[in-house]
Amino acid sequence: MHPTVLSEDDRWCWLAKPPGLPVFPPHHNPEGPSLYRWLVNTRPEQDQPFPLGFAGGLAHRLDTATSGVVLAARSPASLAEVRQAFASGQLKKTYRFLTHKEVPWQQHQVNTELAHHPRRKDRMVPRRGRSTAHRGRWYEAETHLQHLGGPLWEATITTGVMHQIRAHA
Repeated sequence: MHPTVLSEDDRWCWLAKPPGLPVFPPHHNPEGPSLYRWLVNTRPEQDQPFPLGFAGGLAHRLDTATSGVVLAARSPASLAEVRQAFASGQLKKTYRFLTHKEVPWQQHQVNTELAHHPRRKDRMVPRRGRSTAHRGRWYEAETHLQHLGGPLWEATITTGVMHQIRAHA
């Protein structure tokens, strides 16, 4: 399965990322397949000087296993605009996921700070108290969870902390 362009104009490009494809090349294979590599191969004008961590104008990331829409800015100015909108909470991101766990509520608002796991780089931990073991600083994170029926849930976030939905769910 390959990425596709859903829509584009002179400021933005909305990309459909399939599951199994990383947004950026993996560290162990810098020339490997990724959404970034596909984008600059199909849209060479995206290979311009963007800030570190936002190559190709890619404004945010999705986990490799996650499919969804990724926004690419067409210029550093457009990228700065969308980064400011994310930082100020003007933009919301909505995700749908499946779970086999049952809970006694239909919707839930979680405002628990997250930090990196003390030993595992691929995990985040929620702050459960003053002595919660963690590495680095705590990040504010806000997630609204809504049960849609059966195993289907929707998560809406205005912050974008790594593994936020998994940690809050």
